[in-house]
Amino acid sequence: MQKQSVTVLAPAKLNLSLDVRGLLPNGYHDLDMVMQAITLREQLTLRRSDTLNVRMPGSFVPVNDKNTAVKAALAFFDYTGLLAGVDITIRKVTPVRAGMAGGSADAAGVLVGMNALYGARLSMSELCALGASIGADVPFALMGGTCRVQGVGDLMKALPPCPGCWFVIAMPSVGVSTPEAFARYDTMGSPVHPDCQAQEDAIRAGNLAALCTAAGNALEHCSGAKETPAIRALLNSHGALTSQMTGSGAAVFGIFDDEAKAKAACAALRRQYKQVYLAQPDRGGARVVYSRAARR
Repeated sequence: MQKQSVTVLAPAKLNLSLDVRGLLPNGYHDLDMVMQAITLREQLTLRRSDTLNVRMPGSFVPVNDKNTAVKAALAFFDYTGLLAGVDITIRKVTPVRAGMAGGSADAAGVLVGMNALYGARLSMSELCALGASIGADVPFALMGGTCRVQGVGDLMKALPPCPGCWFVIAMPSVGVSTPEAFARYDTMGSPVHPDCQAQEDAIRAGNLAALCTAAGNALEHCSGAKETPAIRALLNSHGALTSQMTGSGAAVFGIFDDEAKAKAACAALRRQYKQVYLAQPDRGGARVVYSRAARR
């Protein structure tokens, strides 16, 4: 029976570690990262339509040809040759310019949703190839879970699930531009270069303490996010095993092995910041959670 609509959940991500190893021949930065999907999820509803329409109620993200959801829908139609449209509503929860891949999650959600809605049966490899044409983090947003990610985000290795923990995430009052962060890195460099292999080994061993010891973000030093030290200090004072910026910023997170301490840190941060979240590791990527068939 033909599907009329589908609902997709698409997790945001955190960088448990991020190192910059240099420049690739194409001029892009060569990255080494451990990435983790979390239980902070964008919700997308896709419905069959004759036209392409994307809505993001309550969000200030512009819906134009640069929007990742729009790009994903157009890429899907171009690849499949399908002559149709889609009506997409996205309930955004991930902060913007945070380094949490909310836009990439939206693109992944659209690809997964349209694949199910129209029964295209594209493989994960095909979806990831489409996703890579939209943004570097989209393939990971499709796979989710815990991954070692290298290159420009195109080399992914699935890891065992992250040891059980709680993430407390705070978004500062000002976001960070990814291109500007990398430009500052090229000028300033960084004193921080995390051991991503040691972190992978810790995950394989199920050792949360060792995972936290190996954490770090080479872009934090040059992000220009002035509130990072204060947020980290508050997280650490409430018992975080480690704290750092995610991605190119500006969101900052702490890792906790105790739920009560994590909730206390959330409460303290919410007295100063509007966007504060409590999450846990998510074992999957963008996925359909509900579908409705057309009535006969």
